[in-house]
Amino acid sequence: QPVVVLADEEEMNMRQATIKRETKETQIEISLNLDEQSGIEIDTGIGFLNHMLNLFAKHGRFGLVVKCHGDLDVDPHHTTEDTGIVLGECFKQALGDKQGIERYGTEFVPMDETLGQVSVDLSGRSYLVFDAELTNPRLGGLDTETVEDFFQAVAFAAEMNLHARILYGRNTHHKVESLFKAFGRAMRAAVTINPDIQGVNSTKGVI
Repeated sequence: QPVVVLADEEEMNMRQATIKRETKETQIEISLNLDEQSGIEIDTGIGFLNHMLNLFAKHGRFGLVVKCHGDLDVDPHHTTEDTGIVLGECFKQALGDKQGIERYGTEFVPMDETLGQVSVDLSGRSYLVFDAELTNPRLGGLDTETVEDFFQAVAFAAEMNLHARILYGRNTHHKVESLFKAFGRAMRAAVTINPDIQGVNSTKGVI
C-alpha cells in the first residue's frame, strides 16, 4: 500500500504530493509539484527511463523527484510499471477535487522524422489507448514493450483517459521521446487552472 507523506502547513496551498510505495520487487518514492518547477531529480536505475521522465517533467513544467530501487537483475518491467503507478497516484493526490482545472489536454510533438500525439482527460475514469509500433525492442536498459505498460500504469492510477499514438516515424528512440514530451505538455494543459471555470469542468459536478 502507498504511504502518503503530508506536506508542511505552509505548503498546503500548493498542488503537490509525495508518495512512497514498497513491494518485494520495487521501493519507490516520488514527489510531484504541479505548480512549481521545483527541481527535477530522476533515479530509476534505468538510464533511458530517467531520460524520458526528465523530458516529461521539463516539458510539463513540473517539479519531479523520483527515487526507485527495483529488481533490475530480473528485468526492467517491475521498475517501469511501478514507477508509472506511483506517478499516477501522485497526480491523483495533487489534483485533489480538480476544481477549476481545464481537465483536457492534447499535444502533438515532432521529433525529427517522427510525430507523436498524446490526448488526456482527467475524467476520474481509467483508460489507455496506445497506438505505436516500436520496432527496436530495447533502448539502453529499457525494453520498449514496457513503454505501453508505463502509460497504462499512470492512466489507471491517476484515473484518467490517456491516448498515445505515433502518427509516423522510423527511429524508435524518437518515437518514445515524442510521446513522453507530448505527455508532459498535454498534462500541463489539463492541470492548468482556468479562473473562468466554475467548480469542476463537468456537467456532472464531479470528475
